[in-house]
Amino acid sequence: MGPETADDAGVYRIGEGLALVETVDIITPLVDDPFTFGRIAAANALSDVYAMGGMPATAMNLVFFPACSLPGSVLAEILAGGLDAVREAGACLVGGHTVEDDELKYGIAVTGLINPGRIVRNSTARPGDRLILTKPLGTGIVSTAIKADMVPDAVAAEAIRWMTLLNAAAAGLMLECDASACTDVTGFGLIGHACEMARGAGVTLTFSLSALPVMAGVAGLVADGLVPAGCYRNRDHYAPHVDFPDAGPERILPLFDPQTSGGLLVALPPRALGSFLATAEDRGLFAVAVGEVMPLGEHFVVIT
Repeated sequence: MGPETADDAGVYRIGEGLALVETVDIITPLVDDPFTFGRIAAANALSDVYAMGGMPATAMNLVFFPACSLPGSVLAEILAGGLDAVREAGACLVGGHTVEDDELKYGIAVTGLINPGRIVRNSTARPGDRLILTKPLGTGIVSTAIKADMVPDAVAAEAIRWMTLLNAAAAGLMLECDASACTDVTGFGLIGHACEMARGAGVTLTFSLSALPVMAGVAGLVADGLVPAGCYRNRDHYAPHVDFPDAGPERILPLFDPQTSGGLLVALPPRALGSFLATAEDRGLFAVAVGEVMPLGEHFVVIT
């Protein structure tokens, strides 16, 4: 698997029944605490492997660090946060590379393992499949408010909790339920990644606006104008491919919000929907049924 369908990671077969899953992701700081930033960045990169149905095996640090303006202790905490997430994923940190730069950036390159017969692609959703989302939306908007120091502590804490949460358990359940397709919701927002899924499979994804989960406090932040530029860019780029209702920006903009370490958008057969939701509840996992896959219509995404 290469870049043809804008999938979450590349896959390279190395033997009978075994392939490598390859991905890399780097972000700028979203929070003030360096350890938390490191963990968020690593969780964000690891998510691409989980979205394919793979298991992370190794990771390498990628650091751009302003050594003249920040102490080395900050770098140490960032790397410790990243290592914490890598270890939780059961992977091994095998090295990395650091570059002196004016702007702080951190991420990891991840290699995972997968059975080529069990790859979960973003381009294989089928009409009739049900759609599930495993994290609420709004991290980009909350992160913008954090940078502006204009967010309630409880709202910031909720967003950080979601961004530091690995998608490992949700991915495991996805495999148990024989998911048809999956992608993780990151920089292009829910709508952007849904458009990629729909285009790749030649289908239309329909979402119920009232069912789509949004983090507490996000509507108020939108009303205050704390919306990242990437949210507007996503809206302008993908809106021609979307049929959405005439609703206020506090309801529509979170659907285009660029997420960091967002949840999985999973398409699965109708017979598996109840099992997925019930098992998720038993295991304490967040999962919400948000829509359905339909035959291709005039738009790639329809919101009702």
